[in-house]
Amino acid sequence: MTNNFTINNDLLNALSSPVVKRTVNIAGHSTSVSLEQPFWDELVRIADERDISLSELISEIDEARGTNLSSALRLFVLMDLKNRT
Repeated sequence: MTNNFTINNDLLNALSSPVVKRTVNIAGHSTSVSLEQPFWDELVRIADERDISLSELISEIDEARGTNLSSALRLFVLMDLKNRT
């Protein structure tokens, strides 16, 4: 079987992205989330597109989540990207 999948430098960098722990403020309380940089970058982009702060976006996701916050943020980014296609 031939593999037609080519790994470019951007993909290689994303696949090697370390998890970074960040402190965020949700409803006046500080909490930490652990996310890879590409997910964080997408959250910033989404917040900018919606013309809201990153804290506001994370608060919205936090209110709707059914899993831990870091996972919910990743799933939110995934769904946003899927809805764009």
